[in-house]
Amino acid sequence: MKLLLKFNLIFVLVMALGVAVSGWISRDMLQAQAREEVLGGARLMMEQASAVRTYTSGQITKLLQDQMKTDFLPQSVPSYSATEVLATVRASHPEYGYKEATLNPTNPRDRAQGWEVDIVNSFRNDAELKELVGQRDTPTGPSLYVSRPLRITNGACLQCHSSVEAAPQTMVAKYGPANGFGWQLNEVIGAQVMSVPMALPLQRAEQSFKLFMGSLIAVFLVVGVVLNLMIWWVVVRPVTQLSKLADRVSQGDLEAADFSTASRDEIGTLAESFARMRTSVTQAMKMLEN
Repeated sequence: MKLLLKFNLIFVLVMALGVAVSGWISRDMLQAQAREEVLGGARLMMEQASAVRTYTSGQITKLLQDQMKTDFLPQSVPSYSATEVLATVRASHPEYGYKEATLNPTNPRDRAQGWEVDIVNSFRNDAELKELVGQRDTPTGPSLYVSRPLRITNGACLQCHSSVEAAPQTMVAKYGPANGFGWQLNEVIGAQVMSVPMALPLQRAEQSFKLFMGSLIAVFLVVGVVLNLMIWWVVVRPVTQLSKLADRVSQGDLEAADFSTASRDEIGTLAESFARMRTSVTQAMKMLEN
C-alpha cells in the first residue's frame, strides 16, 4: 500500500470522526438554541400580558365603575384585556398562542381544557412553583409552552368572584350564576399559558445544521486536497526519486546522477546519508576490482 493511500485512509477516518462529533454537538446546540429563542419570545409575550393585566386592574377598572352599575364591561377585567391584547398581537405573530386557562372561569372561553388542567393542578399542588415549561405533541408538530400561575392576591377580585350575591348583578346577568364563583384569597385559580409551535424554529435549526455540516465537509475536502498536493510534492516525489536512484545503484549503475535537494529536513538528511552510502559502496566496488 502506497504512502499517499495510507495517508488518505487515515485522513478520511479522522475526517469522518470529526464530522460525526461536530454534527452531534452542533445539532444539540442548535436545537437548544432554537428552544431558548422560543422561550425568550414566549416569556416576553407573557410579560406583556402581565403588564396589560396590571394596567387594567390599576387604572382601567376604577374608571369604569360607574358604567358597570348599569352594564357590565368585560374590558374592566384584567384577564379579558390581556387576552384581547395578545389576540391582536397574534394577528402579526400567529405562531404564538395565549390563554388564561381557569378551572372555574366567569367567561367560558377561559375554561381550562385537557392538558391545561394538568398545568393548573401542578401550580395548585406546589405553592413554590413559579413557572412551568414543557413540550407537547400537537397535530401540527411539537409545541413548547410557558405557564405561570394565576393566584388571587388582591382581595378586590373577590368582590366579583366570592359569591353570586356579592358579585355585580350586571356581571351575573351577562355570564350567569353558574361559573366564576367560590374563589378564595391566595388560591391558584388558573394559569397563564403561552404556547409556540416548535416546527419552524426546529426547521431553521435543521437548515443551519445542514449548512454548517456542508461547510465543514467542504473545508475538510479542500484541506485534504491541499495536504495531498503538499505531501506528494514534499515527501512522496523526493522519496520516489530517491527510491528509483537506490534501485539503479543496487543493480550496479554507479554512474547514475546524484539525487540533489536543497531542503534541510528529514528528506535532505536521508539524501545526504544515501549519498555517503553510495560513495562508500563505489569505493568498495573499486577496491574489489583492484
